[in-house]
Amino acid sequence: MTLPDQPARRSTLSRRGVLKGGGAVAFGGLSLAALKLPMFGIDPVQACSDGGTAKDLSASDRKLIISNWTGYIDPRKNPNSTFAKFQDETGIEVTYNVDVNDNAEFYAKIRDQARACEPIDRDMIVLTDWMAAKMIGLGWIQPLDPKKIKNVRKNLIPSLQDRPWDPDLTYHAPWQSGLTGIAYNADLVDEVGSFEDLITRDDLKGKITLLSEMNDTMGFFLKVVGADPADFTDSEWEDALDRLKQVKSDGHLRQFSGNNYLQQLSQGVLVACEAWSGDVIQAQYDNPNLKFIAPEEGLALWSDNMMVPNYATHQGNAEAWMDYYYRPEVAAKLAAWVNYICPVQGAQEAMTKIDPSLAENPLIFPDAEMLANTWAFMSLTDEQQQKYEGEWADVIAS
Repeated sequence: MTLPDQPARRSTLSRRGVLKGGGAVAFGGLSLAALKLPMFGIDPVQACSDGGTAKDLSASDRKLIISNWTGYIDPRKNPNSTFAKFQDETGIEVTYNVDVNDNAEFYAKIRDQARACEPIDRDMIVLTDWMAAKMIGLGWIQPLDPKKIKNVRKNLIPSLQDRPWDPDLTYHAPWQSGLTGIAYNADLVDEVGSFEDLITRDDLKGKITLLSEMNDTMGFFLKVVGADPADFTDSEWEDALDRLKQVKSDGHLRQFSGNNYLQQLSQGVLVACEAWSGDVIQAQYDNPNLKFIAPEEGLALWSDNMMVPNYATHQGNAEAWMDYYYRPEVAAKLAAWVNYICPVQGAQEAMTKIDPSLAENPLIFPDAEMLANTWAFMSLTDEQQQKYEGEWADVIAS
């Protein structure tokens, strides 16, 4: 199913960021730094004796330090931006860092401090589902005060509720969500309607990329071999991995990609690829011939989640930020800029006052039919994470 086109409001870096520069050598679109994944070793649960709590200075010290992905907020210097309005309304001075370039890299950055039950000098971090689940399981995230995040609890869209790793929203609130599917250049090839087509069609050979995020890519390969990405066995994993190895050995795959696939798709270096929904919406501003497809195998649904790490000293201010961004009118204003799935009920109606065309975009406000065709990747134990990530790295590095 081809989804309706919608030009973005600007062309910018996506939520996934750029491949690490300044020393990170890349091959095939994947940073070698990303291969030094910390989860290759098993982490025991690290529960700090004091529960990881620190004195909350929010009332007297109106500050907040956030770590988020790049391209994930409207222009902060604009006095009418959601960011500026939050500071004006609350008096909270926000230090907003775009230092999450990769889940595993960020984990490695803060791991030693977290293990040692030391502060990581941040009040909020934003990480993808699987990493959020891991850090919550390790005891490195603080529980939220439900009385201070009433908008979150009231307005979170149903499709993002009841996550098995935090069903009661004790530790997290989705910042933005997205879909993983297929993008293709309609100037160069016919519609690519399934993941099976993407990895087998002769006219695509050597001109496709797959994402370097294991959960996204292997979820689709599990689908191809008849398994359920949300509930699979080691044997099914091996079948899916063997299929990936075959696609590589056949020369069908050009490379694994971080976020550089869209430029190559526009240039014709690629003709189709596995892709993230928000990236494609943004890229259509420059090239409306780029299409996003919901493949026959379904769409992967994921979220990046706000969390308060252990020893944060401004938890109350972080909760004020969460609750502010779950106001429908604020969420709509943010969604009009970032173009990912808005997690807030009521934002679609609010969007009609900002940009009616965006209010009808199913990649920002998917309907029940589209969401019924989505899947999430199974939560993994530490042992599974070690095994699967190691085998995945062996394939993409070879």
